[in-house]
Amino acid sequence: MRKRLFFVIVLIVLVGLLSGCSQYNQPINANSTGIWNEWFVWPLSQFITYIANLFGGSYGISIIICTILVRLVLLPLMIKQTKGSLNMQLVQPEIKKLKEKYSSKDQETQKKLQQETMKLFQQHNVNPLAGCLPLVIQMPILIAFYHAIYRTHEIREHVFLWFKLGQHDPYYILPILAAITTFISQKITMGASGNANPQLAIMTYIMPIMILFLAVRFPAALALYWVVGNIFMIFQTYFVIAPMRKKVNIQSDTGGAAKK
Repeated sequence: MRKRLFFVIVLIVLVGLLSGCSQYNQPINANSTGIWNEWFVWPLSQFITYIANLFGGSYGISIIICTILVRLVLLPLMIKQTKGSLNMQLVQPEIKKLKEKYSSKDQETQKKLQQETMKLFQQHNVNPLAGCLPLVIQMPILIAFYHAIYRTHEIREHVFLWFKLGQHDPYYILPILAAITTFISQKITMGASGNANPQLAIMTYIMPIMILFLAVRFPAALALYWVVGNIFMIFQTYFVIAPMRKKVNIQSDTGGAAKK
């Protein structure tokens, strides 16, 4: 949860910095130069336009479809991240034993603790850094979305439902939906662990507030991206993550019963 909050804060800072840079505020086209323009913004702008042309020129529908495609591409990483988190949950009793065994604070003992912990992670296929990968990948995608929308005139001025994609929602419906779906997504993703951890419970409320702030200030298309992404995450949790979590809980309970 803290990783997601950090991700949102960094996203706000980066978008703000890039928006204030005149080099990255110019309209995007085939002649735009630079790695960011040539490899991220322009291809995404073209892809959004291509999908929109398949649906009668609706850039709003195009952004919804692009969001779902992005989430589908990231799905294997999310599944891998979830497996890593669940494996981490299974090895927590073993980690606790290691900490008790190497409780001394001297440098040699702490080094031995780190070595044994890493060996335990390798045995159970746990990568402590794997959880950051989906967030790291999403960051340039979100920023590229912002620039593709804002710097492509046809996308920026397109009216979808009640709002222009390149402007904030005049009725603040999308920001509110983004905040609500973020809350629901975080709540069901954490499950019962959130109730047992006061810090996680607090973060459940902080994240929607941050998303609300982000969605109010930035183009409505980003809020649309976030709402669709959250809905996808909710379904993903129910149909993919929840069965995995249930299986691990059964294994954990069986292991606990066996030890008794």
